[in-house]
Amino acid sequence: MILWFGYAALGWLFGFFLDLCFGDPHWLPHPVRLIGRMVSLSETGLRRLFPKTKAGERTAGAVQTFLIPLTCLAGSFGILYLCFWLHPLLYLAVQSVFCYQILATKALKKESMRVYEKLRQADIPGARAAVSMIVGRDTDHLTASDIAKATVETVAENTCDGVIAPLFYCVLGGAPLGFLYKAVNTMDSMVGYRNERYQYFGTAAARTDDVLNWLPARLASWLMIACAKPLGFDVAGAKRIYLRDRYCHKSPNSAHTESVCAGALHIQLGGDAFYFGRLHRKPTIGDPDSPVTCKHIPAANRLLYGAAVSTVLLFGGICAGILLPLLLCT
Repeated sequence: MILWFGYAALGWLFGFFLDLCFGDPHWLPHPVRLIGRMVSLSETGLRRLFPKTKAGERTAGAVQTFLIPLTCLAGSFGILYLCFWLHPLLYLAVQSVFCYQILATKALKKESMRVYEKLRQADIPGARAAVSMIVGRDTDHLTASDIAKATVETVAENTCDGVIAPLFYCVLGGAPLGFLYKAVNTMDSMVGYRNERYQYFGTAAARTDDVLNWLPARLASWLMIACAKPLGFDVAGAKRIYLRDRYCHKSPNSAHTESVCAGALHIQLGGDAFYFGRLHRKPTIGDPDSPVTCKHIPAANRLLYGAAVSTVLLFGGICAGILLPLLLCT
């Protein structure tokens, strides 16, 4: 049992370094794409199965929110159990690859820096196309500043959703719990909208995602604040804006890391945006001390990497403190 947990700890650590090295190659089959396919297919089937009423759609969404994460949890656990039975080193290798695929540190940086390069070249149509790959809002009429702001917001929010929260759950329960989180987070990004189609169907996914991100969002925020000064950012501003604006969002978690980023970089994020052709009124986050430009994108990525490394050091220390005494006693 100690060997199982020891290799699980090494698995998320190796997975993190694999993610930093290789990111998300487009040619490599990715489990999140499979989860997305499961979400689409199950939505079609469940909408046919349940009545087209508020209660019926909420029930259908709840069934989806139960079945897909459970399938991801059970499927990945079964594969890992078989690998451990065959050979512990095979288990370690598969655990590492699974954790690597759950994380999105380098992919987030890579995609956001594509936007940066387009903006730096004053290629606004190209920047709109690039940012449309990483945000859910309408991008056809965004200005250069709007594009930069949307990109910084995405990097800041996904510091939790794409890195810290998946790491948190991989540490707690290995890749199976990491996949459960990733399934819920993917469902929230696909059906967790407050529009006519998903207002009721997506309720369960959105609320479950809120619950799972509650602690990681706060952990990520304080780790970002802690690494702000060593990275050359305003730690006092990061903390002040975080404490003031961390609830300036309909989601109980999304504004936490965004407010830290806004305070550290002395910029204002949030505000109104168009989604699916409709204007959504949103509060602002931070103070407009300076206009948001493309230079803030690599700055946000530095905060992302600082928080990611801080998380690994924190969790690695905790795991070592638990496992080493157990190994010495055996």
